[in-house]
Amino acid sequence: MLTDNPDLYRASQRARGADETLVDQLLDADVARRETIAAFETLRSEQNVFSKKVGKAKGEERAALLAEVKDLAAKVKQAQATADAAAAKASALQRSIPNLIVEGIPSGGEDDFTVLKTVGTARDFAAEGFEPLDHLQIAEKLDAIDMERGAKVSGSRFYFLKGIGARLEMAMMNMALDQAVSYGFIPMVTPTLVRPEIMQGTGFDVEHDDEIYRLERDDLYLVGTSEVALAGYHANEIMDLSDGPLRYAGWSSCYRREAGAAGKDTRGIIRVHQFNKLEMFVYTTIEQAEAEHARLLAWEEEMLAKMELPYRVIDTAAGDLGMSAARKFDCEAWVPTQGTFRELTSTSNCTTFQARRLNIRERQVVDGKAGKTRAVATLNGTLATTRWIVAILENHQNPDGTVNVPKALQPYLGGLEVLS
Repeated sequence: MLTDNPDLYRASQRARGADETLVDQLLDADVARRETIAAFETLRSEQNVFSKKVGKAKGEERAALLAEVKDLAAKVKQAQATADAAAAKASALQRSIPNLIVEGIPSGGEDDFTVLKTVGTARDFAAEGFEPLDHLQIAEKLDAIDMERGAKVSGSRFYFLKGIGARLEMAMMNMALDQAVSYGFIPMVTPTLVRPEIMQGTGFDVEHDDEIYRLERDDLYLVGTSEVALAGYHANEIMDLSDGPLRYAGWSSCYRREAGAAGKDTRGIIRVHQFNKLEMFVYTTIEQAEAEHARLLAWEEEMLAKMELPYRVIDTAAGDLGMSAARKFDCEAWVPTQGTFRELTSTSNCTTFQARRLNIRERQVVDGKAGKTRAVATLNGTLATTRWIVAILENHQNPDGTVNVPKALQPYLGGLEVLS
């Protein structure tokens, strides 16, 4: 807890480039919360004693006591309001402090990541004698993506996946689902609208996050990942993890406003407002979280290998982590027309951050007997999403505009070897 290890949280905030003073503000707020609660309980105890005296008193003594009780009741009411305000302030400050980072990850911002490995070799299109097309040019030749009509129907950065484009996404998602099931994941089709307390409990700032779509009339939020619904699935529950991690694979449409996206990212389907995703989500014990994180990364790399894509794995810097992540690995595929690696998938270890906010616990067993409860650890990672189509089309294109289908994906497209 922060109150037990404030220096760790100060260091974490410093590594993130976040406000260290929030830690001290929270410590002060917690002291105020405890003091105001104690003052309220003292006054309430006095009120109970006076109430008993009033019940026994008669005549003038009773009248005098009633006047004191009335005055004391007003003080109790004021003390309760003060205690509630102090608790609300402490809670708000607590919600504003991100998860404690895993020790040893890179400090700094978006560009301060560490490359852990690079796998595969980018194609030399010049040596092959042709200039590669970008994913949208290829998709338009294949009649696979229709951005123009997407904009006509829904606005900019919406699109239709059409024909082989729609089949390609479904094939990729089904291949990912089969892989997930083979590793013990339970398939889930999840809600895409959630309550504010679930969105907030997962680690999203519902009041200030410009990426989130909100339906004000219903006080519901569109999710940007099925992680949100899956994190809320066991809210306020005590779980049994004695048989090992509980793994879910959530299939859903996802929605993001992409308020800050600009430049090349607005072309095609790299950054769009709606997309589909298969998300791995895991509940496990604190002790198993780090090993589970490594497994999630390995399963993501297995998918990238099946897609025959050159990629690299980065250890994301603290300042580029989301609110809930203590550590995050990104898998970035090579995008030939941009001459750089772009994120296709990531996996995050959220330790106990989400579980504490959503009150998800496990019952500890000590010497064969049920003991106290404690928060579980949660992790997430993406196995497939619409953006993968970008890397598949660009890396496997041919001079005539056709696209070779990765061998592992061919059975999911009825044996089709080339998109044309």
